[in-house]
Amino acid sequence: MTAPRLLVLQPDAHGPLGALEDWLTAAGAEVHVVRVFEEPVPETLDGYQGVVCLGGRMGALDDLDFPWLADVRKLLSQSVARKVPALAICLGSQLLAAATGGQVRRGPKGPEVGVSLVAKRDVSSRDPLFADLPWTPDVIQFHGDEVHVLPPTAEHLAASPKYDHQAFRVGESAYGLQFHIETTPEVVLGWVEHAPEMAALARPGSFTPERLAEAHADLAEVWQPFAERFVRLTSGELKPGGHGGIELPLV
Repeated sequence: MTAPRLLVLQPDAHGPLGALEDWLTAAGAEVHVVRVFEEPVPETLDGYQGVVCLGGRMGALDDLDFPWLADVRKLLSQSVARKVPALAICLGSQLLAAATGGQVRRGPKGPEVGVSLVAKRDVSSRDPLFADLPWTPDVIQFHGDEVHVLPPTAEHLAASPKYDHQAFRVGESAYGLQFHIETTPEVVLGWVEHAPEMAALARPGSFTPERLAEAHADLAEVWQPFAERFVRLTSGELKPGGHGGIELPLV
């Protein structure tokens, strides 16, 4: 089987692919990273079997300062229309939502920061990527914006007490994760250095080297198999999900 080729859109120098690169390549994918803040966004997904969109410090609609955001949204919309699997993280999830009819805003409850848990919704039990996750998986949060309204075709997969739309799928195979799974301790400490006021909102001790090492060990246990399933989805080995209607949240 030919290795699936994945396009990775990186909007921010401080938001690299991190551990996710190792997980994707170990699962057999070929990764092509485009740093969209300094090189052109590809016009189409021709030649790619999947797309990953990472996070960044800008807002999903800050086109005036970051004009290439429109090109990223267009490509994410194309992924849904063409049924090319997508994995969109933090800012990426907001761009995916905005590109497909959802609404993004500044979170009214303030930033969500630090090591935390999210809770899967019942509908996730039918999803090819989420079904095998624990009900309350570990994640890293570092955001102040939110997906306020999900796209019309989205299926809501996970929530948290502070921000409801933590994970969703648009169409068959475009996934938005409000949280981070790709980080390393070094990446998170870089965010803490560049956004100290935001980092100060986390629980005390959230960003000690010991806590971050422990948290990332837990992340790898849960999310590396998830990344492997995403690669299987891009290769066609794993059947995509389907829209199953509305179910009540767990939180």
